[in-house]
Amino acid sequence: MDNKLLASLPRGDFERLLPHLSTLPLQQGLVLLEAGEEVDQIYFPHSGMLSLLAVLRDGKAIETATVGREGVVGAMAGLGLYKSLVRVVVQMPLACSKIAATHFRTVAATSDPVRNLAIRYNEVLLSQARVTAACNALHSIEARFCRWLLQCADRAASDTVPLTQEFLAEMLGVRRTSVTEVATKVQSAGAISYSRGVIKILDRAALMRSSCECYETLVDQSAVLA
Repeated sequence: MDNKLLASLPRGDFERLLPHLSTLPLQQGLVLLEAGEEVDQIYFPHSGMLSLLAVLRDGKAIETATVGREGVVGAMAGLGLYKSLVRVVVQMPLACSKIAATHFRTVAATSDPVRNLAIRYNEVLLSQARVTAACNALHSIEARFCRWLLQCADRAASDTVPLTQEFLAEMLGVRRTSVTEVATKVQSAGAISYSRGVIKILDRAALMRSSCECYETLVDQSAVLA
């Protein structure tokens, strides 16, 4: 019940899912799904964060959305979307509940709340993808870096976020040297401290000032869609 979507279900509908749910930890860096793979499990995070990445033909990838305890990954498999359109990576270590897609489909077929959960959260992910695409095209690396840290802190429910430069560079679609330059600049301004793959937010207000409008847009749109 740490997952907000599962917690929002009427008790009867949740109890139909419960016998098929199992809980497990997932380590940072694990690839849960590749683009084009069949979705055979659906994941409801309790903590931590999953990243959804669009993958190009040359193998390069960029993040389009993030999912934490407010969401779910793979739920549209319950409505007939059997293949993943994105790569799903464990961005921050997490605990989650999972359920086989076959069981989820069986329950969704006769449960309006479960079916609506999948549709509603898919709209949240589409909204994230739209805003992220605009952000990547129009805003500076520094603003995007700050926006992304704020998102991660929200998902982690903590001001301390375990992230390597390699992960950050891939998520933002930039070179590692660019991440180093931006992180150094933001750290010099006193907004964060960064050491050995761990970022600690020291001044959230300063980080928000350096972020673009997209962070607040994402928060507002998620609240409306939820």
